[in-house]
Amino acid sequence: MILLDTGPIVAFFDGSDDYHKSCVELLKGVNEPLITTWPVLTEAFYLLGFSWRAQDNLWEFIVRGGVEILSLDDKQQARCRQLMEKYADLPMDLADGTLVVLAESKRIKKIFTLDHKDFQIYKPTRIKRFTLLPERV
Repeated sequence: MILLDTGPIVAFFDGSDDYHKSCVELLKGVNEPLITTWPVLTEAFYLLGFSWRAQDNLWEFIVRGGVEILSLDDKQQARCRQLMEKYADLPMDLADGTLVVLAESKRIKKIFTLDHKDFQIYKPTRIKRFTLLPERV
């Protein structure tokens, strides 16, 4: 399983994004399920708000099973709040918090993100550190 962050989602559907080509190429080679959360998708839809077509393409990606969307239970929500407090100096946003919580609860090490700065700092319990995809941004 690979966690999917906002940056690559936006890059997939915005052809003018600097990371469009590299993210699409990496996506083509992914053979593991992609997992994300509603806060990540909310952020992506907002950032793709310049184009109804880009947003609709994201909907199509979701509908066709390109990504599994997981919700947090009450315990995970409380953990997300703790993490956001712990990393308030960055600050950690809700989308990142939900991904770190899923990483902890499901022991997922890989994350497809363009936000290497923050995800190199986050230290999820039980997995120590993330494996960042792509390796370099």
